[in-house]
Amino acid sequence: MSPHRLRIVTFNIAHGRGLTPIQGLTSSRKLRHNLRRIAALLGSLEADVVALQEVDERSVWSGNFDHLDYIRAHAGYPFAAFGINNRRVGLMNLCYGNAILSRFQVAATETVVFGKRRVGEKGFLYAEIVFGGRIIPLVNLHLHFSSRRRRLLQLDQLVAWLRGKQHERGAAWAVPPIVCGDFNVPDTRDDATASLLGLLHDYGDYTLHPRLVPTFPSPMPRRALDFVFVPPRCRHVHCEVVRSVLSDHRPVLVEFSVA
Repeated sequence: MSPHRLRIVTFNIAHGRGLTPIQGLTSSRKLRHNLRRIAALLGSLEADVVALQEVDERSVWSGNFDHLDYIRAHAGYPFAAFGINNRRVGLMNLCYGNAILSRFQVAATETVVFGKRRVGEKGFLYAEIVFGGRIIPLVNLHLHFSSRRRRLLQLDQLVAWLRGKQHERGAAWAVPPIVCGDFNVPDTRDDATASLLGLLHDYGDYTLHPRLVPTFPSPMPRRALDFVFVPPRCRHVHCEVVRSVLSDHRPVLVEFSVA
């Protein structure tokens, strides 16, 4: 791996339950085993930055332990950030959302939650990664699973937020924001990915990865849900959908150089 190239993985880890279809039926021992295997996979991929979705900080349905810290410790990442989208206290406590692992310093983070539900809410985690002395902005996004209208409204919210962040921080960015995550799109061309490509046009010509490669469900993928939007000034992009059944989603890897 070239020291001048950045490797990013986006991966919905499904709360660590693997291919178990129902949340809450996986033992704590099995959860830890699954998370160690995820950590080993990230190590084998030599990922510099990892954007994770459906990560539990402390939830009764997934062992009541910090999954991000567990993966971080076993994969050897020095930097991590959590973006909690859902929080419920009491006997049925839940706390989960998006997260980032990085081999490079994470200089700043911010979490935006799209709504106010305590369970099933979506949002995004913004981070500034210091790579080669330059600031690489990254958005780790998870969109609504069933409603096209809500997905498009969530993208409007994201883009409006990015405009404000660009005004505040854009002069420090080496490239426009990388946007990645689980877009939950159906098999239509006029949903979230097409919409976001249009909304990001003000930043320049983004490229969408992967193209026409399904990522869900992982044993026999039929739907493309997981993407990375690579901004202008990122060159020689390589993308791979990783064959893995450690979650119901397959990870997506992109590697590129920064001009």
